Amino acid sequence: MPSLPSSVEIILGILVLFGGGELFVAGSVALSLLLGIPQLVIGLTVVSLGTSAPELFVSLISTLRGDADLAVSNVVGSNIFNILVVLGASAAIVPLRVRSRLVRRDVPLLLGISMAVWGMASAGRVTWQAGVALLFAMVANVVWEMRTASEDPSEAEAEDDIEEGRATPLVAALKLAAGLLLLVLGSQLLVKGATTAAVALGVSQTVIGLTIVAAGTSMPELVTSVVAAYRGRADLAIGNVVGSNLLNQVLILGLCAVASGGKGLAVDPVMVSRDLPIMVATTLACLPIFWSNGTISRLEGWLLLGLYGLYLVEQVLSATAGGEIVDNTYRFVVLVAVLPLLMVFLVWQVLRWKQQRKLLAVQGGE
Repeated sequence: MPSLPSSVEIILGILVLFGGGELFVAGSVALSLLLGIPQLVIGLTVVSLGTSAPELFVSLISTLRGDADLAVSNVVGSNIFNILVVLGASAAIVPLRVRSRLVRRDVPLLLGISMAVWGMASAGRVTWQAGVALLFAMVANVVWEMRTASEDPSEAEAEDDIEEGRATPLVAALKLAAGLLLLVLGSQLLVKGATTAAVALGVSQTVIGLTIVAAGTSMPELVTSVVAAYRGRADLAIGNVVGSNLLNQVLILGLCAVASGGKGLAVDPVMVSRDLPIMVATTLACLPIFWSNGTISRLEGWLLLGLYGLYLVEQVLSATAGGEIVDNTYRFVVLVAVLPLLMVFLVWQVLRWKQQRKLLAVQGGE
């Protein structure tokens, strides 16, 4: 039987992954509700796991096939895509109100894990011991979430949302099984198509993983967050991004590192020097953006989308044959012109936030 063109395999893989992710989320939430797991924990763990399932299967199958570059770049590229595109697109639709829990705990935790992953990969590979440490961090975080789920009742989901996810045990199990089957088939199609496309285009699997595969596997996060933002559920839109980015690193990268065995999970040197720092920087940028009046504005949403556009242009230039001089010039312009303006904007946002807090404190004293 003749094989399908790589572009068709990529598109079919993304579509099958999307359907599998939807079924996996529905089945996971229904099963969790039947087991009596708190809804807040479901949102931060189970739903995030469901939307991260495409990344999990694509990266794990890539690792087992010996394509470590595709496995790691998928995780890094998805995290960058989630913050710049998913969060940016959601805020561009409706300004997102940020809960204090995210600023106090979840985003700093994500930033710490991101910096730790960058440090682990700086040697050129993520060892299986590092993978075990990441998986241990995931278990500790889940236990932490469950123990603190009832600390702030205002964070709980509405009861009518809980009822929407209920189903019989048989229906929940069938959705879960069908979702897992589609995720396996879709990830195999996407990995095969991406690998073939990389060879045909003469670019590295790292570039394909950071762009096409990362965007494709992040479609569940994009759809979930955009729909949540449109319906006024900012907590779900933001929490989905933060939870998915955390799971991408502690679960997916951890499992892939363990699956790689004694040789470890190889990391492209370009990714260590360029893409991992960008992933950490985008996570760090969330803090001042979240601080600004406790809301991600439409302007900030479009700013995040614009930054991803700059990132894509850099990826295209670096993958173009003979484009090294143009790529270096482009990087110089971004470093000299764009980044300083971005820093000024972020500092201005923080100062404006502090000024508003002082004004509110004065008004409250009167």
